[in-house]
Amino acid sequence: MKPEIILVEPMMAAIEAKLDAAYTVHRLSAAPDRAALLAEVGPRVRAIATGGGTGAGRELVEALPNLGIIAINGIGTDAVDLVHAKERGIRVTTTPGVLTDDVADLAMALLLAGMRRLTQADRFLRAGRWPAERMPLARKATGKRLGILGLGGIGRAVAQRAAGFGMEIAYTNRKPADGAPWRFVPDPVQLAAESDILVVAVTGGAGTRNLVDRAVLDALGPEGLLVNVARGSVVDEAALIDALAEGRLGGAALDVFAHEPHVPEALFAMDQVVLVPHQASATLETRTAMGELVLANLAAYFAGEPLPTPVV
Repeated sequence: MKPEIILVEPMMAAIEAKLDAAYTVHRLSAAPDRAALLAEVGPRVRAIATGGGTGAGRELVEALPNLGIIAINGIGTDAVDLVHAKERGIRVTTTPGVLTDDVADLAMALLLAGMRRLTQADRFLRAGRWPAERMPLARKATGKRLGILGLGGIGRAVAQRAAGFGMEIAYTNRKPADGAPWRFVPDPVQLAAESDILVVAVTGGAGTRNLVDRAVLDALGPEGLLVNVARGSVVDEAALIDALAEGRLGGAALDVFAHEPHVPEALFAMDQVVLVPHQASATLETRTAMGELVLANLAAYFAGEPLPTPVV
């Protein structure tokens, strides 16, 4: 008999077909009665496949007494209690590496959109305001001072792309990154004060919650642009809205939000804000590669082999 697994949220059709071929897949999002499904199949399920934003809550994990692995289709682990998983002996895997280029590409797209007012210009033209009216002047991107908050794989990829725009690059990390040619700044507030653009690229977690607070936003200042492709929880969203509304921050370009899929309505009316519905890894190529890595981790677990990309 095929092993039984829980699929928390849909994946690429080709990946789901491979899951169906290898496992008996119980689709939680399609269950008319989630509690009834878990009561019926819970004791037989040994694996969960889920997304980084959705994760696997404590209630779900507790309903699966023989759970052995949570395979996350993404790099975020905020929505999984890693301490509890470790106590239970449950392995947790993610899909690092394969989405780095896409996330860095989107960071640069957001940066350019924010500096050059691209989404505002699009709305301006569609509303029939051109040529009767003139768009406000945008800001030049080339040569600006770029601060990167978190110099992991994605932060490095952003820096490499920004170098092509002649940007002066600095970064904040827990410690100086080995081999990094860019200037290390130990404090986020100092980094923001010395930057025209701040890109948030940290991986998230409890230690980074509201790391970008009022002090950081004020240091970035009324001409500064905040770009977030990391986790919504890293930015104090209420402080961000206040800073934008009061003109203490020049603009923001956001792919992630604190309480997804909820996006504060206050942001919708702000012309200096670019909003994207968590699309950083949303390309056909990358989502396929992420799914293949989920498959590889599940296959290794059930074969008793080393996991390709374990977190716990």
